[in-house]
Amino acid sequence: MAWVGEQILDSGTRQAYALVEAAADWSPWSPFLTGQTSAPRLPGVYLFREPGSQVIRYAGMAGERAGSGRPMGLHGRLSVYRTGKGAVSGFGEAALDRALADPHWIGVQLDRLENEGPRRAKEWAADAILRLSPEVSWTIVTDGPSAKVLEGELVPLLRPHGLWNR
Repeated sequence: MAWVGEQILDSGTRQAYALVEAAADWSPWSPFLTGQTSAPRLPGVYLFREPGSQVIRYAGMAGERAGSGRPMGLHGRLSVYRTGKGAVSGFGEAALDRALADPHWIGVQLDRLENEGPRRAKEWAADAILRLSPEVSWTIVTDGPSAKVLEGELVPLLRPHGLWNR
């Protein structure tokens, strides 16, 4: 399967995606939960896309930050989204904003509140990301500054084509 799917009909989007693909050695696209568990504990840049339309919605980076003394890299950054701890940063915030604008999703959450009691904000954020069922791809870089540079090159390429980054 090609990195850029056939569903992308707009030639400008296809061209931007081809430039992004050529910018690094990307992992194959995989469902978020599968990709998160197999992501390396190394610095890098990651992309989220919608599985149906294959529109890339978010580009982010992960450095070497390690609060526990061990490198977390891409695995750690994606874990932040899986657990909902990224509710107010990057993709987590974008996913939660969109979920909160969906009356059906809100209805499901209110039913859970009535039947199961209150939940933590991070649980709502994790549900918001799972609602999207994104696919993830990443590339490894040498260090945090290199990840920041690559992310900085990719975001302007992708921004005109549906990117949710602020």
